[in-house]
Amino acid sequence: MKAAKPRVRKDQPIAPETQPRLFIRVSLDGGHIGPGKVALLEQIDKLGSIAAAGKQLRMSYKRAWYLLDEINDLCREPVVSKMHGGRSGGGSTLTGSGHALVALYRKIHQQATKAASAQILELTKLGR
Repeated sequence: MKAAKPRVRKDQPIAPETQPRLFIRVSLDGGHIGPGKVALLEQIDKLGSIAAAGKQLRMSYKRAWYLLDEINDLCREPVVSKMHGGRSGGGSTLTGSGHALVALYRKIHQQATKAASAQILELTKLGR
C-alpha cells in the first residue's frame, strides 16, 4: 500500500526545505556557471582541497576536476591555485578570479531572488 502524501494546509508556513528556490544558471560564451560549480568553488575555498570539496558535495575527484576545467575554460585566469602534494599534502585555494566569480554569482542570485520574490510567493499558492 502506498503511503499517503502529507497534506499541507494553505495557512501553514512552508518548511524551509520545501520552500521554492530560484536556481540561476548563467550562460556564457562556451558554457555555464550555476549553483553546482559555485558550490564546488565555495567548498574548495572552505576546505583547501579539491578532493575534500568533491567529497563534501558527494562527487568524485574526477568530476570535481572536470567541473574546474569547465570553469577555467570560461575564465581568462584560473579560478583555483593548486599546490602539489608533498609533506604537507598539497592543497588548493581560490584565486582572485575565483573569489570574484563566486561573489558575482551570489550577487546575481540574491538580486534575482529579491526581484522575483512576489512571483515565487504566487507560485507557492498554486502548489500543493
